[in-house]
Order: sequence, then C-alpha cells, then structure tokens
Amino acid sequence: MIEAWLDLPAAAVFGVLALLYFCTAALIVWVVYGALLGPRVKQLDGVVAPYFGAIGVLFALLTGFLANDIGDRNRQAARAVQSEVAELRNLFTLSVASASDMHAIRNDWTAYIKAATGEEWSAMTVGESAPSVNAAYDDLLREVSHPKIADEAGAPVQSALLSAALRVGTARSERLALASDNTSELKWAIVLILGVMTQIAIGLVHLQRRNAHIAALTVFSVAVVCTLGLIALQEHPFAGSVRLGPAPLLELLKLQGP
Repeated sequence: MIEAWLDLPAAAVFGVLALLYFCTAALIVWVVYGALLGPRVKQLDGVVAPYFGAIGVLFALLTGFLANDIGDRNRQAARAVQSEVAELRNLFTLSVASASDMHAIRNDWTAYIKAATGEEWSAMTVGESAPSVNAAYDDLLREVSHPKIADEAGAPVQSALLSAALRVGTARSERLALASDNTSELKWAIVLILGVMTQIAIGLVHLQRRNAHIAALTVFSVAVVCTLGLIALQEHPFAGSVRLGPAPLLELLKLQGP
C-alpha cells in the first residue's frame, strides 16, 4: 500500500498525506471535545509538554534517518550516471584520437546511448532494464575487443578502450540497481505512525484549551504533510516528479567525430 502511494503523482502524494493527518487531527479534536468521549478523555488532563517533546524528537530523528537514506540513494544514482557519462566520453575520445578507423565503435557507442536514454530510461521508472541496451552494450564490447584494434591502433589503445567499456557496464549496473532499490515499507510505516502518535501527544497536552489544541494540531499537520511529501517525491531516483533525467547522456550525442 505504501509503495502504491509513493508511485502516485506529486499532487496525489501530498493529497493522501493531507487526508491522513488532517482527518486524524479532526478525529482527535472530536474525541477530546465531543460529548461522547470528551468528559472521559479530559480526565487525563495534566500531561505536561515534555511528554509531547519526547515523541516529537523520536519522530524527527526517524524522519531524518529516512530522508538521509533516500538522499544518499539519489546521490549514488547521480554519481552512477556521471560515471557512465565520463567513461562513454573517454571511449569516444579514444576512438577519435586513434590513428585507425573506429567508426564501427562509434556507431555502437551511439546505439548504446540512444537505447539507454530511450527504452531503458522509461523501463527504469518501474525498476527494470531494457534488452535493447544489453544488445547494444554487447555489440560495443565485442567491437572494442576485436583483435584488429590491437593490430591497427596498438595494444595500449585497445586496453584503454576495453577498460573504459567495462567501466561503462559497471556504471550501468549500478544505475539499474539503484533504480530498482526502494526504501523499506516498514521504515515509512514507522514514520507515518509516529506522526499520528505525535498528534495524539499534542492533543493530550491541550485538553482544556480548545483553540490552542486546534492550532497546535493544524501547525504540526501542515509541517508533517510538507516534510514527508517532499521526502516521498525523492523516493525513486529515476521516477516521479523529482528524478534524474537522461540529459547528461544525451549531451554526449553532440560530440562530433572525424
């Protein structure tokens, strides 16, 4: 259920959070000041503010840990894409700088980038790879490792080309792994539940002051919706409203060979 929520558009992500926390806040106000349960609940009057602070701190800490996990995954994804771009650029530059004719390598290089930025980038939104990229990478690696490269350009050049091509594959594997990686639903569930528990704690602190009770719950609920919503939008590095696009790879296609 949480994963389905995280896959929603940005407006829907915030909408679900707002529905959850504002409905919970309204329920707390009704329980505390309603005729049915209000008199019994108000017998709990006397809970001091530090009680709310203890739960609030716990909620803040776990929210921070969750945000750090998601942020770290996004940083790793950005590094993986930049590493892939750098190695593809190295591959192209070596093929151009060599005295031999390496148009075949550059053709496979172009096919790989087009497949990666097209079919595979779309597939990564659901955590999958694209068979066309596998085929394009195999063709590129096969061309780079052909014995004629060593004969025409020399063993050092072929070794450098092979190293760059292998690092492209490594960076792509890391990119795909991060695209399919998700934060544990249990972590999200704990944070969401602690948010509700913090609302309850706020309600217990203001049992006799209706206006202060409503104001405190409203301010906290708005803060929770904004904070958790912005964190949720970054859950998937290559999907959703806040995501990494294929622009760095597409920029490579502007390179011109001889």
